[in-house]
Amino acid sequence: MDRWLAMRVFVKVAETESFAKTARQMHMSAPAVTRTVAALEALIGARLFVRTTRSVKTTEAGGRYLADCRRILGDIAEAESAAAGLYAEPSGTLTVTASSMFGQMYVLPIVTEYLDAFPGMRARTFFVDRPVNIVDEGIDVAIRIGHLPDSGFTAIQVGSVRRVICGSPAYLDSHGAPTAPADLRNHRMVASNSAWASPEWRFADGQKVVIDAALQCNTNEAAIATAKAGWGLTRVLLYQIGPALLDGTLQIVLSEFEEPALPIHVLYPEGRQAPAKVRAFVDLAVSRLKDNPLFS
Repeated sequence: MDRWLAMRVFVKVAETESFAKTARQMHMSAPAVTRTVAALEALIGARLFVRTTRSVKTTEAGGRYLADCRRILGDIAEAESAAAGLYAEPSGTLTVTASSMFGQMYVLPIVTEYLDAFPGMRARTFFVDRPVNIVDEGIDVAIRIGHLPDSGFTAIQVGSVRRVICGSPAYLDSHGAPTAPADLRNHRMVASNSAWASPEWRFADGQKVVIDAALQCNTNEAAIATAKAGWGLTRVLLYQIGPALLDGTLQIVLSEFEEPALPIHVLYPEGRQAPAKVRAFVDLAVSRLKDNPLFS
């Protein structure tokens, strides 16, 4: 007996509550449907249906088996779709979103590498510092920083990123490095509205400091440039100052007081049934982002 076919027949009979309707919809003869269900009942050792002249209803055992069959058949369908998507050649246009700086610094190189690997593909980036509705705006893949709400989308965590306070070596030599969050009140502060709009900065163990920033910038880039110039201290996400840390133009202070890091996820809607273009990009993005030491 073809167990997969038998399960499909059983589920269809349970849904239509009719052997005759099942036979017509599945292009089988009515006796073949009856024999298939009977063979399945004999194999399982339990009655699956209560039959009368007017209706066909599942038994208690049949109801439990129905739920299991639907799950198994769904898993088979997803596995087949995944296999087809895995080996199919990516095609079409891929749309990727991320926050502005993260997208430009870390996602864009992945997009261009992807296009090099699949020359027939086209890509569109959407790097903005605002919430993006993935479905409404036609996004294929999103890279999100922060805790995600329940959405039903597939999310793969690729790392995490800290909020850090930093300044230039010249500024720290001249003004000294703060040793506790409260010391920030005695320093010249540069606030980035896009990264940390609230004047209340939070730290580990519930510590809070209200920052009276001498300068407020509307972009992270401006705040970072001001800190690199030695004018004051600023607070940004670690990845935003990765190059400056490597070349020594910025240094992190108060690292022992930092809040827990924020997770980074690669997010996409279709799960295992995602088209080949999405699966190929997700595989590449997950690999590249996980390998980046700034996110570990």
